[in-house]
Amino acid sequence: MPAHITRRSLTRGITAATAVAALATGLAACRGESDAATRTTDAAGTVTVGRLSNGAAQETTLKVPEVKSISAGLPAAVRKRGTLVIGSGTLPSGSPPLGFVGDDQKTVTGSEIDLGRLVAAVLGLKPEVRRSTWENLFIGIDSGKVDVGFSNITDTEERKRKYDFASYRKDELAFEVKKDNPWKFDGGYASLAGKTVSVGNGTNQEKILLEWKARLAKEGKKPLTVKYFQESNSIYLALNSGKIDAYFGPNPNLAYHAAKTENTPQATRIAGQFSGAGETLQGLIAATAKKDSGLAKPVADAINHLISGGQYAKWLAAWNLSGEAVPKSEINPPGLPLNNS
Repeated sequence: MPAHITRRSLTRGITAATAVAALATGLAACRGESDAATRTTDAAGTVTVGRLSNGAAQETTLKVPEVKSISAGLPAAVRKRGTLVIGSGTLPSGSPPLGFVGDDQKTVTGSEIDLGRLVAAVLGLKPEVRRSTWENLFIGIDSGKVDVGFSNITDTEERKRKYDFASYRKDELAFEVKKDNPWKFDGGYASLAGKTVSVGNGTNQEKILLEWKARLAKEGKKPLTVKYFQESNSIYLALNSGKIDAYFGPNPNLAYHAAKTENTPQATRIAGQFSGAGETLQGLIAATAKKDSGLAKPVADAINHLISGGQYAKWLAAWNLSGEAVPKSEINPPGLPLNNS
């Protein structure tokens, strides 16, 4: 997900001591970042998407009444509580257009958060957004402090060991380079030989990139060098100064940045794309809940209701993501294999 990720241990298993320490920090961060946007003035049965987006989206108000036949499937504890706690792993610097601080410098907005709010409306629940770092997002889900992560989370077979998924968008990754860099990613890892690429630590794209690095080494090709940075500003400083050749990350983030810098001295471009599920499978982004929590089905049903009612298409269009639409939400569909080959 975002460039500011600091550990990959979370999605690959963490020690008990690390988990305890990170849990305390992460939950404190979550509590401190509860989103003011969840307490909006939207009229009952409506959700406004694209609010305070600083030009990243077209603000659009959608009718989204509760569907009692769907909300009846919620776990009793969630239904009684009346809130849906939505996790966003976008600290510290944000990840536009997926999740970031809006125009008022305090409200968390973004395409992922807006979908969470739409789902909450269908379920008759009040949305409560909690921001954390990427790794602490998963700790929040594990602990039950977060109900569902809406944070550009890729469906993978490894993650299915701990989480249930309800898919809602294609997972497209991309390579971003300086605009004057002629290099293109042609879909094959061989084109990365001799390149230096930045990637977010702990992400699905890191897993893919490290496997490509290992293949190149095994084949005796020029090495692929992988660089890590704490946040996106550092990545783009490195890209503009030539310290890295490319940044490998989620297509929505990179396409947004490229569009924003188009007419500046720091202009970038997209040099190629790759499915987040590897070479043979279309990757999927999914709402993520604790395994066997009972949330995946009502969330998937809510998303499918939004698809059939047209609100889903309007949400994507508002955020310029229509090209990543899926025909339906699936529960735990095939994801990135354990071995990305």
